[in-house]
Amino acid sequence: MKVIAYHVVFSAYGFWLPTDPRGSNSSEVRADNIKPFGPATLVTHSRRSVAANPHDRQLRFVAKKALKRPEVRLTGRQAQSVGTGFAKQVKVSHFRIHACTILEQHMHLVVSRHQYDIEQVVRLLRQAGTAQLLADSIHPFANLRTTNKKLPSIWGQDFRKIFLFHREEVFDRIQYVEDNPLREGKPRQEWSFIVPFIPIDASSKRREPRLSR
Repeated sequence: MKVIAYHVVFSAYGFWLPTDPRGSNSSEVRADNIKPFGPATLVTHSRRSVAANPHDRQLRFVAKKALKRPEVRLTGRQAQSVGTGFAKQVKVSHFRIHACTILEQHMHLVVSRHQYDIEQVVRLLRQAGTAQLLADSIHPFANLRTTNKKLPSIWGQDFRKIFLFHREEVFDRIQYVEDNPLREGKPRQEWSFIVPFIPIDASSKRREPRLSR
């Protein structure tokens, strides 16, 4: 069965660690300062959020105290800047994004299948968001810049991807992403780069381009 779209979730630095006791999107812990808190807790079987799962909250908070830098929490202006970066990349790469929510510490998107792997799509979007923050002089780690030294990434180690095979799944995820800000008491978001999801009529004889999963 062919994937027609993806629901992707990626976080800002420090929001969701690879050792999170609720589960994570990481298969390994790459940061030496986090390794003492256990192995990665990769979740491979769940299509639902694990955020509400019972867990050892103290262990999670202790691990966060070992971070080398403060957790990234985007301000409203920074979130707008990231969205502007996304819009520029969408125009260049012709991504079709059907829903997007950019919150303080994580973001959700529903993206149609593209000629690029979804990992490359996320990589380019993150890079574009970072570039726009730098261009707007509001990068969260700007105060750490030293001569000829690259700024630390504002993004978490990995991201979550959910394959969507049916149009009903896509519409369901679009609704979920659009409603996501309401869970934090915030209004729904509108972004200029969002396009409607238009399912291809199964009876159409138009041949689709062959894309990678």
